[in-house]
Amino acid sequence: MSASWDKEKIAARIEHTLLKAEATTGQVITLCKEAILHHFAAVCVNPVYIEIVAERLKGTPVKACAVVGFPLGANTSAGKAFEAGLAVKQGAQEVDMVIQVGALKTGEYDSVKKDIRAVVEAAQGAVVKVIIEACYLNEKEKKIACELVLAAGAHYVKTSTGLGSGGATLEDVRLLRQTVGHRLKIKAAGGIRTYAQAVAMLEAGADRIGTSSGVAIVQAAGSTG
Repeated sequence: MSASWDKEKIAARIEHTLLKAEATTGQVITLCKEAILHHFAAVCVNPVYIEIVAERLKGTPVKACAVVGFPLGANTSAGKAFEAGLAVKQGAQEVDMVIQVGALKTGEYDSVKKDIRAVVEAAQGAVVKVIIEACYLNEKEKKIACELVLAAGAHYVKTSTGLGSGGATLEDVRLLRQTVGHRLKIKAAGGIRTYAQAVAMLEAGADRIGTSSGVAIVQAAGSTG
């Protein structure tokens, strides 16, 4: 493990996340306060809270991020695009969308690409991260998903929703990095709860870490010094 991942460096890669169905406004406000305090990269929430998040983060470097078509991706492209456009109007600077997993697995690649592109266009320049839900894909499908994300004009490929049958793995992050090189950024999410796990993901090639355990991770990072 690299000693270079101190509290500040690792915090700058963390997206402080709350995507539970039972999340409350009070919890979301606390999330924003913690993100500002610890200098996290972003706060990631369900769209219903994006206005609150954007307002709380205004004037800070922390980005407001909304999920789209979450968590299944089994929404129409028009619905995803509308959701993304509305989120951006309400202050989202980043959007995390879920692909049509079933369409990818049955070889409907043009449909998947168009689905992603619809969100990219609706986001009007906001950063778009594409969740491929890697736990349901084989190696070939993961590679194809990366190429579709790239072709559609998105900015990141993201491993997982955190609500599927599995979360981020080091093997997936390495495969995604090998596939995209420096053409796309990578967000690892799902099941990352400790400092050691976060560092391992970053060293495997992740640019961002999506986690609900950001505070514990940076506190552990501080204790390593």
